Amino acid sequence: MSLVRRALPEDAVEVLRLRQVMIDSVFEGGARGSTDWHAESLPTLRARLAAGDGNFVAFVIDHPDRPGALAALAAGTLEYRIGRAGNPHGRVGYVFSVATDPDARRRGYARACMEELLAWFRGQGAEQVDLNASEQAEPLYAALGFVRKPDPSMRLQL
Repeated sequence: MSLVRRALPEDAVEVLRLRQVMIDSVFEGGARGSTDWHAESLPTLRARLAAGDGNFVAFVIDHPDRPGALAALAAGTLEYRIGRAGNPHGRVGYVFSVATDPDARRRGYARACMEELLAWFRGQGAEQVDLNASEQAEPLYAALGFVRKPDPSMRLQL
């Protein structure tokens, strides 16, 4: 029996907590440590977790030592892009939040959540999955088959 399960609306506060763990471990300055955005984000996250059939999904593992807490999280979205060679249908998975509670690390929880998320992407017909990896997480992603790519990404904050 798998420890991994799909996140539910009642997990939203813990999903945000683990997202903050990820943010704090990856980013210097800026939003690091700030949780001011959590209250505003919570209703939207609860609604997206309740939808259950959309293009967003989160897989979690309950914390074995703290009832009501989560030990790990892997969340992503399924996007459509105009097809191309290697992905003619244009379905692309994007992993944007993977985190493990600091006191639950080195137990394979992030890997288990990622494997479930990748299986979900496959089931949705995605032929490609993208993510941004921190230096600490790169070995996990490489073991799952991810490779570094040259990234010409740019961003505009609206």
